[in-house]
Amino acid sequence: MWGFGGRYYWGRRERVGRVEGIVVAFAWMSSQERHLKRYVDMYSSLGWNSLVCHSEFLNMFFPDKAASLAFEILKVLVEELKIKRCPIVFASFSGGPKACMYKVLQIIEGYHEPRRYSLDDYQVVRDCIAGYIYDSSPVDFTSDLGTRFLLHPTVLKASQPPRIVSWAAHSIASGLDTLFLNRFESHRAEYWQTLYASVSMKAPYLILCSEEDDLAPYQTIFNFAQRLEDLGRDVKLIKWNGSPHVGHFLHFPIEYRAAVTELLNKAAGVYWQRTRPNEVAAVDKMNCDSCKPTPDVRKAASPSSSFQEPALAPSNHLFFSSMIDGCDYRGIGSMHDEDMEGVIRLSNSPRTIPHGANGQILYDVCVPKNVEDWDIESSSSSNGVLRAHTRRHTSFNPIKLMRRSRL
Repeated sequence: MWGFGGRYYWGRRERVGRVEGIVVAFAWMSSQERHLKRYVDMYSSLGWNSLVCHSEFLNMFFPDKAASLAFEILKVLVEELKIKRCPIVFASFSGGPKACMYKVLQIIEGYHEPRRYSLDDYQVVRDCIAGYIYDSSPVDFTSDLGTRFLLHPTVLKASQPPRIVSWAAHSIASGLDTLFLNRFESHRAEYWQTLYASVSMKAPYLILCSEEDDLAPYQTIFNFAQRLEDLGRDVKLIKWNGSPHVGHFLHFPIEYRAAVTELLNKAAGVYWQRTRPNEVAAVDKMNCDSCKPTPDVRKAASPSSSFQEPALAPSNHLFFSSMIDGCDYRGIGSMHDEDMEGVIRLSNSPRTIPHGANGQILYDVCVPKNVEDWDIESSSSSNGVLRAHTRRHTSFNPIKLMRRSRL
């Protein structure tokens, strides 16, 4: 944990039977293999292989060491994809993006001189990346990160650090500040730019966080999610109340699994759309022809509101989606907080007009032509359920119906 580099291993590596893809898990620095087992088992139950990467702590301060580990991860992925190509999802925990993952992204984008493999080999990996999961992440890379991380309960496995440990941590952090004072801001800018630039892969994001996480503050993660949404990506942010840093799966296993399942399904769809667009388009057309048009209802909630599903544990959900293709990577790190209002959006699907005289008569009477006065608003009830209220200025008139029915 306290050195350079890191280690990696296959959590599950199946080549026969049900294999949906590969999840590359960039674990937090203090984690052990037993800590990642529950995640590996979950991915395996969903049909996904998993490659686990444990980075050392000092990788966050020495980018070259993080890059060396990133090249090793890419070597494994390149060899695996030569056998059979499949979708890849990057799952990052805590400081995992800074200790390794962001260097993987830089390498496949051509920002580093290739080692052993060509850029074409790395391009294959890039083409297979179809989703991102951030758990208690990303952590903002600031000069006091080392002290906060070394003294955090998830690292020390104790609520209060001993005095000697606290003194040693502050001494190490002071030394790091002295060595890297002029580099912190440049490393931080490079780090955030790389994470934002990943939107060019057009993959969905799942971001999991907690209000009680002091190592990965909610405001930082919310700003990150909102920035990704502004850049035109599909982002789902889930905020829990009561779970500690990298402890969301342990405290909310049902909801966590449901969110990960949804993301992996999206990633598989993105991959097949990318590699077999004609087949996917044909299947979509068949589904559209065989199904009746239904309104597309999207639900959104502001950071201060709560959207709860009865079958899941209580949490706050933010769902962002957009179709913007332009990207602007000037925004780095935190952003200004902006209020968001709950919205219901209905698709402009063609309405069904009945045929025949009687059908037309009943349609004219029962379906109002003027919907401008419909009142669609968000309920202020405690369960946060969005409701639609309808007001009609005209009541049902049977005499009018009889007049209309005369042929």
